[in-house]
Amino acid sequence: MKFGFDIDDTLINLRGYAFTIYNKKLNKNLAMDIFEALKTVEIHEPFGLTNAEGKQMWNTLREEIYFSDCPAYPEAVETLQELKEQGHEIYYITARPGEHAERTMNWMKERGFPVDDDKFYCGMKDHEKVKIIEELGLDFYFDDKPGVLATLSSDYLRVVVRDQSYNRHLQGERLSHWKEMKTFLSSE
Repeated sequence: MKFGFDIDDTLINLRGYAFTIYNKKLNKNLAMDIFEALKTVEIHEPFGLTNAEGKQMWNTLREEIYFSDCPAYPEAVETLQELKEQGHEIYYITARPGEHAERTMNWMKERGFPVDDDKFYCGMKDHEKVKIIEELGLDFYFDDKPGVLATLSSDYLRVVVRDQSYNRHLQGERLSHWKEMKTFLSSE
């Protein structure tokens, strides 16, 4: 089978990691329950930042957020390694800026994710991401972002929502923890 995965906030806890960085940089001590209650993908609001300030902060800290110690979600690496060992194809489809493609791919490999260079797609807008997902003929696709998930539909693709506080309004299959993957495979 062909499995497609978004990276940020699907396989790795990017926003949560960024929230801790914001706390340090802004000399704040906002609790993680504030983060976990956010109804938006953007994390700047609890810090009192405007949209423009939040965007500027993210862009200023992007290097530190993307390429330092951001953790994978528990069992994400092991789950994808297991899928690969079983002979499944693993695709990564991320909207991260294209200039970060090679570094992101290498960063993922360093953390143990099974990455084939020809199955790594980076640097597209949401509508382009949807087009790639459809063209690949995936059997499963996992993502957190409402703007992508809400536009995917086909008879052959099982779309799975990686549960986040900002996407709970979406209908469909949901994954809260990577140990739940066996449930999805057993129902196939």
